[in-house]
Amino acid sequence: MKIAIVSGSPRKLSKTIHIMSHVHDYLNNKSYHLDLIDLADENIEMYHGSNEDYNQTTKELINKLTEADVWIIGTPIYNSFFSSAIKNMFEYLNYKNTSGKVAGLIIVASGHISFKSVQTNLTQLMSYFGVLTNPNSIYITVDKIDENNRLTIELKLRLENILDETIRLFDVNK
Repeated sequence: MKIAIVSGSPRKLSKTIHIMSHVHDYLNNKSYHLDLIDLADENIEMYHGSNEDYNQTTKELINKLTEADVWIIGTPIYNSFFSSAIKNMFEYLNYKNTSGKVAGLIIVASGHISFKSVQTNLTQLMSYFGVLTNPNSIYITVDKIDENNRLTIELKLRLENILDETIRLFDVNK
C-alpha cells in the first residue's frame, strides 16, 4: 500500500509538519510505502494550466499523489479555509486518476473556530476527485504541541486511531 502524507502548510517548521512527521513515524513502523510531502519545502510551482511544462519537483508531486492509494492530508486553517498550498496541489491532479483512493484529514488551528467548515470544504473537494474521505477527521489546536514541538500523548493516540481507521477504510473498499 502506498500512502502520501501531505503537510499543507506553506510555512517552514510549522506545527503541521511536526504533526505530519509523527504520522510518518507511526506509519513507517507498519511497513507501508510512504511519501512525506512538505509543501513548505518543495519547489512546487503555481499552477498555470494543464499545457504548461512544470519543474521536476512538481511532476514528482503529481506522480506521488496519483500513485498513492491513501492520502493523509494535514492542513492549517487560514482565514476559515484550508491552505492555498493545498489548493494549488489539487490543481495539478486529474480526477480521472484519483478515483478509488481514500483520504484522512488532519486540520490544525490556533483556536476552535472553522474546523467543520474546512472539513466540509476538503470533503467536497475529495468527493470531486472520487476520493473516499474518512468521516472522522481530527481537529488539532496548537496548544496540543509544546514549545519544543512535542505532541501530547493524547494527541498521538488520537492521530494513531484516525490513521488506523483510514487504512481500514481503504482495506474494506479496495
